[in-house]
Amino acid sequence: MTRPRATGAADSRCPSCAAPVLVQWVGDRAALKVTADLRPLTPEQQAAVWEPNRLIWCLHSRPHASPQLRWLSRWHPPGCPHPHVTEHRCPPTEPTTLF
Repeated sequence: MTRPRATGAADSRCPSCAAPVLVQWVGDRAALKVTADLRPLTPEQQAAVWEPNRLIWCLHSRPHASPQLRWLSRWHPPGCPHPHVTEHRCPPTEPTTLF
């Protein structure tokens, strides 16, 4: 069984917290479905939020093309001109019930 190849990105909002996110399949063989925040991170912020299960992505964009998330590997250039983003996590919310 194969899935349709989706190379584009869905620029949308998180259904839980309404934050702007980018939803995209990343990879060719063992693809991951990534929901990424659109807020760019500084190198210090990247180091603070990185975890083994929360990756940092390079948000590569070109004129006349949709933005594309790319893996950050050890071969990624240190002076990359593109913004880096992380996987989305909804902020904690206040309880809505009294009990």
